[in-house]
Amino acid sequence: MKESMQVIRARSFARAGFLGNPSDGYFGKTISFSFTEFCVDLRLTESSRLRFVPGEVDDASFESPRQLVRDLRLYGYYGGIRMLKAVAKLFFEYCEEHAIEIADANFTAEYKINIPRLVGLSGSSAICSAMLKALMEFYGVDIPLEEQPTIVMCAERDELGIACGLQDRVAQIYNGLVFMDFNRGLMDATGHGAYERLDAHIAALQPRLYIAYDPRRAEESGRAHRKVLQRFQHNDRDVTAAMSEFADIAQQGRDAIVEGRLAALPELVNANFDLRDRIFNVSEENRRMVMVARSAGASAKFAGSGGAIVGLCEEGERYDELTKALAQIGCRTIRPQIARKADESLTLESDAIWRNS
Repeated sequence: MKESMQVIRARSFARAGFLGNPSDGYFGKTISFSFTEFCVDLRLTESSRLRFVPGEVDDASFESPRQLVRDLRLYGYYGGIRMLKAVAKLFFEYCEEHAIEIADANFTAEYKINIPRLVGLSGSSAICSAMLKALMEFYGVDIPLEEQPTIVMCAERDELGIACGLQDRVAQIYNGLVFMDFNRGLMDATGHGAYERLDAHIAALQPRLYIAYDPRRAEESGRAHRKVLQRFQHNDRDVTAAMSEFADIAQQGRDAIVEGRLAALPELVNANFDLRDRIFNVSEENRRMVMVARSAGASAKFAGSGGAIVGLCEEGERYDELTKALAQIGCRTIRPQIARKADESLTLESDAIWRNS
Protein backbone atom coordinates (compact mmCIF):
# COMPACT_ATOMS: atom_id res chain seq x y z
CA MET A 1 0.00 0.00 0.00
CA LYS A 2 1.26 3.43 -0.92
CA GLU A 3 1.96 6.14 1.63
CA SER A 4 -1.14 7.76 3.10
CA MET A 5 -2.54 10.45 0.82
CA GLN A 6 -0.08 9.70 -1.94
CA VAL A 7 -1.66 10.19 -5.35
CA ILE A 8 -1.64 7.16 -7.62
CA ARG A 9 -1.73 8.14 -11.26
CA ALA A 10 -2.49 5.99 -14.29
CA ARG A 11 -2.72 6.91 -17.94
CA SER A 12 -4.28 5.25 -20.99
CA PHE A 13 -3.93 6.58 -24.51
CA ALA A 14 -6.26 6.80 -27.48
CA ARG A 15 -6.01 3.90 -29.86
CA ALA A 16 -6.36 3.38 -33.62
CA GLY A 17 -7.31 0.10 -35.23
CA PHE A 18 -4.83 -0.29 -38.07
CA LEU A 19 -5.77 -3.59 -39.70
CA GLY A 20 -8.28 -6.37 -39.15
CA ASN A 21 -10.92 -4.48 -37.19
CA PRO A 22 -13.70 -5.16 -36.44
CA SER A 23 -12.89 -8.88 -36.42
CA ASP A 24 -11.69 -8.82 -32.79
CA GLY A 25 -15.26 -9.46 -31.67
CA TYR A 26 -15.56 -12.37 -34.09
CA PHE A 27 -12.52 -14.53 -33.26
CA GLY A 28 -10.42 -12.71 -35.84
CA LYS A 29 -7.06 -10.93 -35.89
CA THR A 30 -6.16 -7.26 -35.65
CA ILE A 31 -3.28 -4.80 -35.49
CA SER A 32 -3.79 -1.69 -33.36
CA PHE A 33 -1.67 0.98 -31.76
CA SER A 34 -2.09 3.46 -28.93
CA PHE A 35 -0.80 6.99 -29.50
CA THR A 36 0.20 9.75 -27.13
CA GLU A 37 -1.56 12.82 -28.53
CA PHE A 38 -4.73 12.01 -26.56
CA CYS A 39 -5.22 10.23 -23.26
CA VAL A 40 -7.10 9.65 -20.05
CA ASP A 41 -5.30 10.57 -16.83
CA LEU A 42 -6.76 8.96 -13.73
CA ARG A 43 -5.82 9.62 -10.10
CA LEU A 44 -6.62 7.68 -6.96
CA THR A 45 -6.09 9.39 -3.60
CA GLU A 46 -6.57 7.59 -0.31
CA SER A 47 -9.72 8.80 1.43
CA SER A 48 -12.10 7.83 4.21
CA ARG A 49 -14.79 6.61 1.79
CA LEU A 50 -14.86 5.27 -1.77
CA ARG A 51 -15.67 8.27 -3.94
CA PHE A 52 -15.95 8.80 -7.68
CA VAL A 53 -15.62 12.35 -8.98
CA PRO A 54 -17.60 13.28 -12.12
CA GLY A 55 -15.52 14.03 -15.21
CA GLU A 56 -16.18 15.39 -18.68
CA VAL A 57 -17.99 12.25 -19.80
CA ASP A 58 -20.45 12.83 -16.94
CA ASP A 59 -21.57 16.16 -18.41
CA ALA A 60 -25.10 17.26 -17.56
CA SER A 61 -25.23 20.02 -20.18
CA PHE A 62 -25.46 19.52 -23.93
CA GLU A 63 -25.24 21.66 -27.05
CA SER A 64 -28.38 20.20 -28.60
CA PRO A 65 -30.97 17.42 -28.29
CA ARG A 66 -28.98 15.45 -30.86
CA GLN A 67 -25.84 15.61 -28.70
CA LEU A 68 -27.81 14.49 -25.64
CA VAL A 69 -29.19 11.46 -27.48
CA ARG A 70 -25.80 10.48 -28.91
CA ASP A 71 -23.99 10.91 -25.61
CA LEU A 72 -26.52 8.81 -23.72
CA ARG A 73 -26.39 6.08 -26.35
CA LEU A 74 -22.61 5.95 -26.06
CA TYR A 75 -22.02 6.55 -22.36
CA GLY A 76 -25.38 5.74 -20.75
CA TYR A 77 -27.01 7.79 -18.03
CA TYR A 78 -24.05 7.65 -15.67
CA GLY A 79 -21.23 8.49 -18.05
CA GLY A 80 -17.67 7.81 -16.95
CA ILE A 81 -18.51 7.17 -13.30
CA ARG A 82 -20.39 3.98 -14.16
CA MET A 83 -17.24 2.76 -15.95
CA LEU A 84 -15.05 3.45 -12.92
CA LYS A 85 -17.51 1.60 -10.70
CA ALA A 86 -17.76 -1.39 -13.04
CA VAL A 87 -13.98 -1.82 -13.25
CA ALA A 88 -13.64 -1.44 -9.48
CA LYS A 89 -16.33 -4.10 -8.92
CA LEU A 90 -14.60 -6.63 -11.19
CA PHE A 91 -11.20 -5.82 -9.70
CA PHE A 92 -12.42 -6.50 -6.16
CA GLU A 93 -14.18 -9.67 -7.33
CA TYR A 94 -10.98 -10.82 -9.06
CA CYS A 95 -9.03 -10.35 -5.83
CA GLU A 96 -11.66 -12.28 -3.89
CA GLU A 97 -11.80 -15.15 -6.40
CA HIS A 98 -7.99 -15.46 -6.46
CA ALA A 99 -7.63 -15.16 -2.67
CA ILE A 100 -5.63 -11.94 -3.00
CA GLU A 101 -5.61 -9.95 0.22
CA ILE A 102 -5.75 -6.20 -0.25
CA ALA A 103 -5.30 -3.36 2.18
CA ASP A 104 -8.36 -2.01 3.99
CA ALA A 105 -8.17 1.36 2.26
CA ASN A 106 -10.58 3.55 0.34
CA PHE A 107 -9.88 6.03 -2.44
CA THR A 108 -11.22 8.98 -4.34
CA ALA A 109 -11.10 8.42 -8.11
CA GLU A 110 -10.85 11.38 -10.48
CA TYR A 111 -10.22 11.34 -14.21
CA LYS A 112 -9.53 13.81 -16.99
CA ILE A 113 -9.92 13.03 -20.68
CA ASN A 114 -8.93 14.87 -23.85
CA ILE A 115 -9.63 12.08 -26.33
CA PRO A 116 -12.01 13.43 -28.99
CA ARG A 117 -15.44 12.05 -28.25
CA LEU A 118 -17.63 9.91 -30.50
CA VAL A 119 -14.99 9.36 -33.17
CA GLY A 120 -13.90 5.79 -32.49
CA LEU A 121 -10.60 6.53 -30.72
CA SER A 122 -11.60 4.50 -27.63
CA GLY A 123 -12.19 7.12 -24.99
CA SER A 124 -14.49 4.92 -22.88
CA SER A 125 -12.11 1.97 -22.82
CA ALA A 126 -9.27 4.37 -21.95
CA ILE A 127 -11.21 5.42 -18.85
CA CYS A 128 -11.70 1.77 -17.89
CA SER A 129 -8.15 0.60 -18.59
CA ALA A 130 -6.67 3.56 -16.69
CA MET A 131 -8.89 2.67 -13.71
CA LEU A 132 -7.64 -0.91 -13.67
CA LYS A 133 -4.01 0.21 -13.83
CA ALA A 134 -4.57 2.63 -10.97
CA LEU A 135 -6.33 0.02 -8.81
CA MET A 136 -3.52 -2.48 -9.27
CA GLU A 137 -0.95 0.07 -8.19
CA PHE A 138 -3.03 1.43 -5.31
CA TYR A 139 -3.60 -2.01 -3.79
CA GLY A 140 -0.31 -3.57 -4.90
CA VAL A 141 -1.97 -6.32 -6.98
CA ASP A 142 -0.21 -7.92 -9.95
CA ILE A 143 -2.68 -9.28 -12.52
CA PRO A 144 -1.13 -11.12 -15.52
CA LEU A 145 -0.83 -8.72 -18.43
CA GLU A 146 -2.81 -10.87 -20.85
CA GLU A 147 -5.74 -11.04 -18.41
CA GLN A 148 -6.04 -7.31 -17.84
CA PRO A 149 -7.76 -6.42 -21.16
CA THR A 150 -10.36 -9.14 -20.53
CA ILE A 151 -11.25 -7.63 -17.16
CA VAL A 152 -11.68 -4.23 -18.78
CA MET A 153 -13.82 -5.66 -21.58
CA CYS A 154 -16.02 -7.58 -19.14
CA ALA A 155 -16.60 -4.41 -17.12
CA GLU A 156 -17.94 -2.68 -20.21
CA ARG A 157 -19.65 -5.59 -21.95
CA ASP A 158 -21.06 -7.66 -19.09
CA GLU A 159 -21.58 -5.04 -16.39
CA LEU A 160 -22.67 -2.14 -18.57
CA GLY A 161 -24.02 -3.78 -21.71
CA ILE A 162 -21.65 -1.93 -24.06
CA ALA A 163 -21.02 -3.72 -27.35
CA CYS A 164 -17.24 -4.09 -27.53
CA GLY A 165 -14.34 -6.43 -28.23
CA LEU A 166 -10.87 -6.89 -26.81
CA GLN A 167 -8.84 -4.96 -29.38
CA ASP A 168 -9.06 -1.49 -27.81
CA ARG A 169 -8.30 -2.75 -24.31
CA VAL A 170 -5.29 -4.78 -25.46
CA ALA A 171 -3.79 -1.76 -27.24
CA GLN A 172 -4.29 0.44 -24.17
CA ILE A 173 -2.96 -2.08 -21.65
CA TYR A 174 0.04 -3.23 -23.71
CA ASN A 175 0.76 0.10 -25.44
CA GLY A 176 2.77 0.33 -28.62
CA LEU A 177 1.98 -1.55 -31.83
CA VAL A 178 0.29 -4.88 -31.15
CA PHE A 179 -0.79 -7.83 -33.31
CA MET A 180 -3.67 -9.76 -31.77
CA ASP A 181 -4.97 -13.23 -32.61
CA PHE A 182 -8.38 -13.97 -31.10
CA ASN A 183 -8.45 -17.63 -32.06
CA ARG A 184 -11.71 -19.18 -30.86
CA GLY A 185 -10.04 -22.16 -29.20
CA LEU A 186 -7.65 -19.97 -27.24
CA MET A 187 -10.40 -17.52 -26.32
CA ASP A 188 -12.68 -20.30 -25.07
CA ALA A 189 -9.88 -21.90 -23.08
CA THR A 190 -8.26 -18.82 -21.53
CA GLY A 191 -10.57 -15.84 -22.01
CA HIS A 192 -7.91 -13.94 -23.95
CA GLY A 193 -6.10 -14.01 -27.28
CA ALA A 194 -2.44 -14.23 -28.25
CA TYR A 195 -0.83 -10.79 -28.25
CA GLU A 196 2.44 -9.91 -29.98
CA ARG A 197 4.23 -6.60 -29.55
CA LEU A 198 5.62 -5.19 -32.79
CA ASP A 199 7.46 -2.33 -31.11
CA ALA A 200 10.74 -3.12 -32.87
CA HIS A 201 9.11 -1.96 -36.11
CA ILE A 202 7.58 1.30 -34.89
CA ALA A 203 10.45 3.47 -36.13
CA ALA A 204 9.95 2.30 -39.71
CA LEU A 205 6.15 2.48 -39.71
CA GLN A 206 5.44 5.61 -37.68
CA PRO A 207 6.65 8.29 -40.17
CA ARG A 208 4.14 6.97 -42.71
CA LEU A 209 1.10 6.91 -40.41
CA TYR A 210 -1.56 9.57 -40.15
CA ILE A 211 -4.86 9.92 -38.30
CA ALA A 212 -7.64 12.32 -39.24
CA TYR A 213 -10.83 12.93 -37.32
CA ASP A 214 -13.98 15.05 -37.24
CA PRO A 215 -16.44 14.64 -34.33
CA ARG A 216 -19.33 15.69 -36.57
CA ARG A 217 -18.89 12.51 -38.57
CA ALA A 218 -19.15 10.09 -35.68
CA GLU A 219 -21.30 6.99 -35.95
CA GLU A 220 -23.10 5.20 -33.15
CA SER A 221 -21.61 1.76 -33.71
CA GLY A 222 -23.54 -0.34 -31.23
CA ARG A 223 -26.63 -0.93 -33.35
CA ALA A 224 -24.67 -1.86 -36.48
CA HIS A 225 -22.37 -4.16 -34.53
CA ARG A 226 -25.33 -5.91 -32.90
CA LYS A 227 -26.90 -6.62 -36.28
CA VAL A 228 -23.66 -8.00 -37.71
CA LEU A 229 -23.04 -10.04 -34.56
CA GLN A 230 -26.50 -11.58 -34.85
CA ARG A 231 -25.77 -12.55 -38.44
CA PHE A 232 -22.42 -14.00 -37.38
CA GLN A 233 -24.04 -16.04 -34.60
CA HIS A 234 -26.51 -17.42 -37.13
CA ASN A 235 -23.59 -18.44 -39.39
CA ASP A 236 -24.44 -15.92 -42.10
CA ARG A 237 -22.15 -16.89 -44.95
CA ASP A 238 -21.28 -13.32 -45.99
CA VAL A 239 -20.43 -12.19 -42.46
CA THR A 240 -18.37 -15.25 -41.51
CA ALA A 241 -16.44 -14.99 -44.79
CA ALA A 242 -15.83 -11.27 -44.19
CA MET A 243 -14.50 -11.84 -40.68
CA SER A 244 -12.12 -14.47 -42.00
CA GLU A 245 -10.96 -12.01 -44.65
CA PHE A 246 -10.46 -9.25 -42.05
CA ALA A 247 -8.28 -11.65 -40.06
CA ASP A 248 -6.28 -12.55 -43.15
CA ILE A 249 -5.68 -8.84 -43.88
CA ALA A 250 -4.30 -8.39 -40.36
CA GLN A 251 -2.08 -11.46 -40.68
CA GLN A 252 -0.72 -10.22 -44.00
CA GLY A 253 -0.11 -6.83 -42.43
CA ARG A 254 1.72 -8.33 -39.48
CA ASP A 255 3.98 -10.36 -41.79
CA ALA A 256 4.66 -7.34 -44.00
CA ILE A 257 5.62 -5.19 -40.99
CA VAL A 258 7.91 -7.83 -39.50
CA GLU A 259 9.56 -8.55 -42.86
CA GLY A 260 10.00 -4.87 -43.69
CA ARG A 261 7.65 -4.93 -46.70
CA LEU A 262 5.86 -1.71 -45.80
CA ALA A 263 4.95 -1.03 -49.43
CA ALA A 264 2.36 -3.81 -49.10
CA LEU A 265 0.44 -2.02 -46.34
CA PRO A 266 -1.52 0.69 -48.24
CA GLU A 267 -3.34 -1.91 -50.32
CA LEU A 268 -4.26 -3.84 -47.17
CA VAL A 269 -5.51 -0.68 -45.45
CA ASN A 270 -7.78 0.11 -48.40
CA ALA A 271 -8.99 -3.47 -48.65
CA ASN A 272 -9.93 -3.40 -44.95
CA PHE A 273 -12.27 -0.44 -45.46
CA ASP A 274 -13.75 -1.75 -48.71
CA LEU A 275 -14.65 -4.99 -46.95
CA ARG A 276 -16.20 -3.14 -44.04
CA ASP A 277 -18.21 -1.01 -46.42
CA ARG A 278 -19.76 -4.16 -47.89
CA ILE A 279 -20.80 -5.59 -44.51
CA PHE A 280 -21.68 -2.55 -42.39
CA ASN A 281 -24.01 0.32 -43.14
CA VAL A 282 -21.36 3.03 -43.45
CA SER A 283 -22.74 6.57 -43.56
CA GLU A 284 -21.96 8.72 -46.58
CA GLU A 285 -20.21 11.35 -44.40
CA ASN A 286 -17.81 8.78 -42.99
CA ARG A 287 -17.22 7.19 -46.38
CA ARG A 288 -16.37 10.66 -47.73
CA MET A 289 -13.47 11.01 -45.28
CA VAL A 290 -11.93 7.85 -46.69
CA MET A 291 -12.50 8.82 -50.30
CA VAL A 292 -11.08 12.32 -49.87
CA ALA A 293 -7.94 10.85 -48.28
CA ARG A 294 -7.57 8.38 -51.12
CA SER A 295 -8.04 11.12 -53.73
CA ALA A 296 -5.05 12.88 -52.12
CA GLY A 297 -2.91 9.78 -52.62
CA ALA A 298 -3.16 8.23 -49.13
CA SER A 299 -4.56 4.89 -48.05
CA ALA A 300 -7.46 5.13 -45.60
CA LYS A 301 -9.78 3.10 -43.38
CA PHE A 302 -11.71 3.67 -40.16
CA ALA A 303 -9.62 3.92 -37.01
CA GLY A 304 -12.64 2.66 -35.09
CA SER A 305 -16.32 2.77 -35.97
CA GLY A 306 -16.46 6.11 -37.74
CA GLY A 307 -15.46 9.71 -37.22
CA ALA A 308 -11.73 9.03 -37.54
CA ILE A 309 -9.60 7.42 -40.22
CA VAL A 310 -6.10 5.98 -40.22
CA GLY A 311 -3.78 5.18 -43.08
CA LEU A 312 -0.40 5.71 -44.64
CA CYS A 313 0.89 8.74 -46.48
CA GLU A 314 4.43 9.64 -47.47
CA GLU A 315 6.01 12.76 -45.99
CA GLY A 316 6.42 16.01 -47.88
CA GLU A 317 4.06 17.41 -50.51
CA ARG A 318 1.80 14.35 -50.48
CA TYR A 319 1.10 14.78 -46.76
CA ASP A 320 0.53 18.52 -47.21
CA GLU A 321 -2.03 17.74 -49.93
CA LEU A 322 -3.72 15.23 -47.63
CA THR A 323 -4.06 17.64 -44.71
CA LYS A 324 -5.44 20.39 -46.96
CA ALA A 325 -7.96 18.10 -48.61
CA LEU A 326 -9.22 16.77 -45.29
CA ALA A 327 -9.31 20.24 -43.75
CA GLN A 328 -11.71 21.29 -46.49
CA ILE A 329 -14.26 18.81 -45.14
CA GLY A 330 -13.61 19.78 -41.50
CA CYS A 331 -11.06 17.15 -40.48
CA ARG A 332 -7.93 17.61 -38.41
CA THR A 333 -4.94 15.47 -39.44
CA ILE A 334 -2.04 14.42 -37.22
CA ARG A 335 1.06 12.26 -37.38
CA PRO A 336 0.48 10.01 -34.34
CA GLN A 337 3.29 9.19 -31.95
CA ILE A 338 2.87 5.52 -31.09
CA ALA A 339 2.88 5.03 -27.32
CA ARG A 340 5.36 2.95 -25.37
CA LYS A 341 4.83 1.59 -21.87
CA ALA A 342 7.22 4.19 -20.46
CA ASP A 343 5.09 7.00 -21.90
CA GLU A 344 2.48 6.42 -19.21
CA SER A 345 4.73 8.11 -16.64
CA LEU A 346 6.09 10.91 -18.84
CA THR A 347 4.99 14.51 -18.62
CA LEU A 348 3.15 15.10 -21.87
CA GLU A 349 1.23 17.98 -23.40
CA SER A 350 -1.93 16.23 -22.20
CA ASP A 351 -0.97 17.12 -18.59
CA ALA A 352 -2.49 20.50 -19.38
CA ILE A 353 -5.93 18.94 -19.02
CA TRP A 354 -5.30 19.00 -15.26
CA ARG A 355 -3.74 22.45 -15.11
CA ASN A 356 -6.49 24.03 -17.19
CA SER A 357 -9.41 22.36 -15.45
